[in-house]
Amino acid sequence: MTAQDDEIEKSAAPLLDHLIELRSRLIWSLVGFFVAFLFCFFFAKQLFNLLVLPFQWATAWAGLDPTKVDLIYTAPQEFFFTQIKLGMFGGIVLAFPLIATQLYKFVAPGLYRNERAAFLPFLIASPILFLIGAALVYFFFTPMVMWFFLAMQQVGPDQEIQISLLPRVSEYLGLIMTLILAFGLVFQLPVVTTLLVRVGLLQVDTLVSKRRWAIVIAFVAAAVLTPPDPVSQIGLALPTILLYEASIFIGRMIEKKRAAEQAARDAELEGEAPAKAGESPEAGESKESEGTPAS
Repeated sequence: MTAQDDEIEKSAAPLLDHLIELRSRLIWSLVGFFVAFLFCFFFAKQLFNLLVLPFQWATAWAGLDPTKVDLIYTAPQEFFFTQIKLGMFGGIVLAFPLIATQLYKFVAPGLYRNERAAFLPFLIASPILFLIGAALVYFFFTPMVMWFFLAMQQVGPDQEIQISLLPRVSEYLGLIMTLILAFGLVFQLPVVTTLLVRVGLLQVDTLVSKRRWAIVIAFVAAAVLTPPDPVSQIGLALPTILLYEASIFIGRMIEKKRAAEQAARDAELEGEAPAKAGESPEAGESKESEGTPAS
């Protein structure tokens, strides 16, 4: 039995113990989500006003008064359910570090020490990349999308028919949540591909050979995940392609490091083999010299 197998054997536990631990991890995750949900629901109006800021920026870009931004709700319960959705969305985002930590603590005993060391950086990089994608949506793409829609208005004294954009609160929240989730998931691409390359389930040559298909899939996914406007679709497809190229670059670095470590191990083994082989001929010669009669 190797040292790694012995490490796994020591961490082995009966099925009932695993189920009890799983229940404990789920309870901690649900409690964390519930607390984060209550916090976000309590400040739902302030959070919604914060999410409306990109709309105000787009209004200023369109040459309109940013202080006269109006959103409506057409059903009595619409804004209440919008606040619940916002609380759930914010609760998942805030509780994600706790949920990811509980998940890691549950699966860590079944991993080798080097696998745990390899998994931790991705656990840290995943929320950071998600926040980068969300920030890109908040500060750039949402104002661009809303500016695109505001440009279709017909307002002013010179227009015979006044056509103004009055978005519903639920539709605006749905739009910005869809964009944040789409960009946040797309920014996980380097994490997923790098992890697959590191564990040996994916080769960099495969990523390179499928580059054309990846570009097509990026534009198709952008068309499905984003509103039907070219600004958001191109804005999601281009970062996806760039992140795919970044995944190839990181994967090559991992494979080069792995090849260098393998070469070092092979050189070490080859160095030990001649040393052992060099002992046997000397021993054989001494035995032959002892057994040869003197002439």
